[in-house]
Amino acid sequence: MASSFVVGDKFRTLVAELLEKSDSSVPQELRQDLQLLLEKSEPSTLSFRLARKLKKYLQDEGHPFYLHELLEDSSLHLPEVVKPPRNPELVARLEKIKAKLANEEYNRITRNVNTQQMNRNGTLADFGRQVRSVKAAVMTVFNFLVTVVATFACAYMGSQYLFTETTARVISAVIAASVVGLAELYVLVRTMEGELGEP
Repeated sequence: MASSFVVGDKFRTLVAELLEKSDSSVPQELRQDLQLLLEKSEPSTLSFRLARKLKKYLQDEGHPFYLHELLEDSSLHLPEVVKPPRNPELVARLEKIKAKLANEEYNRITRNVNTQQMNRNGTLADFGRQVRSVKAAVMTVFNFLVTVVATFACAYMGSQYLFTETTARVISAVIAASVVGLAELYVLVRTMEGELGEP
């Protein structure tokens, strides 16, 4: 926080003239403070306390210039802020908290990473899962084919009691196999939709 002014050349000149002209009227204490200020090498500072005394003197004596005119080329003296040293215990605690937060963030990011899945070829469990899905698909296709072929054979053999011609028997067997095949496909599609989670 500012508590003084860094005085400029104008202040020095006007105050020097003031001290020369009025030897008797300037109070002795104020005169000494101002002379000490002028004798200091630049940059010299004028405290607010001394500035108030000078202002009061200028007002009381009715001088033709005011304090703000004296301080035109002056500036506020802002002392350098000295930062207090940091508490080592606090620094250690902050470092612990930072490390803990970084560890929690790392665990959150990597919680769904499986180290067994890092293998390029996959794990034995992945291979088993793939074999089971392929096996299920092969069994489904095999079941479909066996069902259609068995239906065709049953319809062909059973139609010999109705039809005497081979063409009529084959047509009736194809129609029966097609109906059963379509029904099997419908059931298969509904099952696959259920496995995929669709309605």
